[in-house]
Amino acid sequence: QVQLVESGGGSVEDGGSLRLSCVASGFTFRGACMGWFRQAPGKEREEVATISPYGIPWYADSVKGRFTISQDSAKNTLYLQMNSLKPEDTAMYHCAAAWSNYCPAKFNYWAQGTQVTVSS
Repeated sequence: QVQLVESGGGSVEDGGSLRLSCVASGFTFRGACMGWFRQAPGKEREEVATISPYGIPWYADSVKGRFTISQDSAKNTLYLQMNSLKPEDTAMYHCAAAWSNYCPAKFNYWAQGTQVTVSS
């Protein structure tokens, strides 16, 4: 059974940092494109970052240079290191998995979400 469980959200001040984690079970990162998405109230879901099975990252322009996506295959855990956070980064963040050797891809499984709130 495929499961994605996130942790690491919280509240920080403008300029602060957080690291999100997403533990995967029921599959391995080999053959999966993994991604982080976010959705703020009243806004559409935004693709934040993805990483291919080969470790190739992609970032949305809005987070480039501030966020880093990575994965630890031994722990089957996906991470999103978020630095220099801004109030506009406030959103519910979700990790997701797609059965694909390449990114971008259509995501098949989604985690429940973790709230990130950045205050000015």
